[in-house]
Amino acid sequence: MNRPTPAPHPWRGVLPVIAAVLTACGGGGSATAAPAPAPAPVPAPSKNWTLVWSDEFNGAAGTVPNPAHWNYDLGNAENNGWGNHEFQYYTANARNAQLDGAGMLVITAEKASNPGPCWNAKPCEFTSARIHTSNKVGFTYGKVEARMKLPSGQGIWPAFWTLGTDLATVGWPKSGEIDIMEFVGKTPNTTYGTLHGPGYSGAQGIAKPREFGGPVASDFHTYTIVKRPNEIVWYVDGVEFHRLTPALLPAGGTWVFEKPFFVILNLAVGGDWPGAPDATTPLPARMLVDWVRIYKEE
Repeated sequence: MNRPTPAPHPWRGVLPVIAAVLTACGGGGSATAAPAPAPAPVPAPSKNWTLVWSDEFNGAAGTVPNPAHWNYDLGNAENNGWGNHEFQYYTANARNAQLDGAGMLVITAEKASNPGPCWNAKPCEFTSARIHTSNKVGFTYGKVEARMKLPSGQGIWPAFWTLGTDLATVGWPKSGEIDIMEFVGKTPNTTYGTLHGPGYSGAQGIAKPREFGGPVASDFHTYTIVKRPNEIVWYVDGVEFHRLTPALLPAGGTWVFEKPFFVILNLAVGGDWPGAPDATTPLPARMLVDWVRIYKEE
């Protein structure tokens, strides 16, 4: 998702789950710094993972996402169309985000009945939901994944993504953004993994498509990133398709990912990238999330 708008209060970086210990680099008074020791060899990834947090969405039908895990982003015009001229008004209504009683979170985009204002000063045509784990659940390194079944249709734009917890203090894109999965209905056989940061944001984000060879929305798939120091790797159904390191950034780009991030799930409708829905777009559109899990690497 491009150009998110920070919440009106600071994102506090309280990450109770697996936030790594961070060491600040203080300024020194000496004119000549001592030479740095040679870096220790980097051990090979262990590929041994320990689950440290999950939401399995096992509550009763009609209940809202667990408030111990999830917050809501709200509105549209209040946040400048979420930076993308989107058509949905985000709500905290159970109609737009609820558990189905069968182990699924269902995020629903539907024709608006009591719409709030959109960025174009008109009532929004749709309502939907955008939920996130800021101040509740986060990660610095590890594996983050979700099993999901996506809706199809022109103008539909579901996403599973992350932002740096320093969003409100440094702004976007200095906060960093990792799009674990984005899908737009106009490319029905493809999802995308993208990195945004200073010097490579918005339409210049470093993206890679993942081709399915058939409709993405026809089945559940598992979307994953593995985040290690100076490396982010994207997977679909356990198969790698995208990998980035600081050396692969464009000239002038800055790597801003050695810090905590929080998780976001949303279902947008319309916008600069997917375009507007049309008469062929199935509505209501439902994004099913079987689970979201965070692991640490042993």
